[in-house]
Amino acid sequence: MVRRVGIVGYGHLGQYLVSEIEKRSDIELAFVWNRTQESMTGKVAEDIILKDLGSFKERNADLIVEVAHPSISQQYGPSFLAHSDYMIGSPTALSDSGLESSLRAAALQHGLYVPSGAFWGGEDIKKMADRGTLQALKVTMKKHPSCYKLNGEIEALNKSVSDKAVTLYEGSVRGLCPVAPNNVNTMAAAAMAANNLGFDTVQGCLVSDPQLRDWHIVEVEVWGPGDMAAGRAFHVKTVRSNPANFGAVTGSATYASFLSSMLGAHSKGSGVHLC
Repeated sequence: MVRRVGIVGYGHLGQYLVSEIEKRSDIELAFVWNRTQESMTGKVAEDIILKDLGSFKERNADLIVEVAHPSISQQYGPSFLAHSDYMIGSPTALSDSGLESSLRAAALQHGLYVPSGAFWGGEDIKKMADRGTLQALKVTMKKHPSCYKLNGEIEALNKSVSDKAVTLYEGSVRGLCPVAPNNVNTMAAAAMAANNLGFDTVQGCLVSDPQLRDWHIVEVEVWGPGDMAAGRAFHVKTVRSNPANFGAVTGSATYASFLSSMLGAHSKGSGVHLC
């Protein structure tokens, strides 16, 4: 059976997904929507372009994939879930506890899928969280200053970075998501996987490093069963080095990872799923 997929957003990632879907026979485009319609002219078939996102129901998509902005989930997330599976490409939106609750409540007949992206080991961490054995989780992201799109005080701090690495933020993922919504989707996915800890307890660290012109670094550190205070607890640390173009928000390997997540976002039923 051919699955119908609606793509919400036509930036770099949206364009990549559209191109990959068009190459396949097991899925097809139900629609593509973008805030700026002109950017799709001549690139997306006219009958595929959805001009009013509010009329998404008419296209009968099996899966809707958001790769636009966290505000899409605020405005349309529950409505999407009432009619189809929904893959939230900007999971930083879930740092809003009210939205997280409303989307969980809406995922009664269809699944809410959270892509793992650059979050390495997500399924294993979720298993630990489900068993209640996950004690702590910290995700550290290191990028060149030009790769960050930030708000508030840390934006000014990032602009002041010159020749040495600077830690822009260290604390709860919930506190970080609103000031770095385009950069820390990996951390938001971590907070969703670590469901016994959540956004308030999972720790995020954002480092601006002028030496990282070609790489994005993501470190995931996990503590499990045992005595953490005595240093005798289960502990794993992974370091993911993702090639990235200079100034790019998204690393090169993340595109293929996101595609894999999209292809796996089906048949898991209602509720929230990491993919």
